[in-house]
Amino acid sequence: MMKSIFPHPLLSVALWLIWLLLNNTVALGHVVLGALLAIFIPWFSAGFWQEKVTIRRPWLLVKYVFVVIYQILVANMMVARLILTNQEKLHPGFLSVPLELTSPLAISLLANTISLTPGTVSCDLSEDQKSLLIHALHIEDADAIITEIKQLFEKPLKEIFN
Repeated sequence: MMKSIFPHPLLSVALWLIWLLLNNTVALGHVVLGALLAIFIPWFSAGFWQEKVTIRRPWLLVKYVFVVIYQILVANMMVARLILTNQEKLHPGFLSVPLELTSPLAISLLANTISLTPGTVSCDLSEDQKSLLIHALHIEDADAIITEIKQLFEKPLKEIFN
């Protein structure tokens, strides 16, 4: 019964909280409207989900969010320093990151995390979904960047979703 009403309960909670945060109020009307949207959006879109989302380690997901926020802040400072001091010495380029992730949701989260981090953009996923093409603003050591991406982002996502 509950699964038919809430096909994706975590999504419902997240939508409701985001609605309240975006409206910056907990007025009764917004609480009710946000709750209705949080129920009906996942309910109407349930048929489009290819896989059932299973979060194996929810506390690791919370830790992952904080790591991503920290990395975004650090990357902002590094990009600002690179742009303001060494524009002529920038070495932009592309990297191909081999993926161990198999879940489409986990791959999507990895690609979005990389794009959210200043200085990097996810450009393409190979047809076999085994590698992710990334553009970086400055590449000194491609292997070090790939290792960092795999350690900071891919490894936790693999533990959370696979």
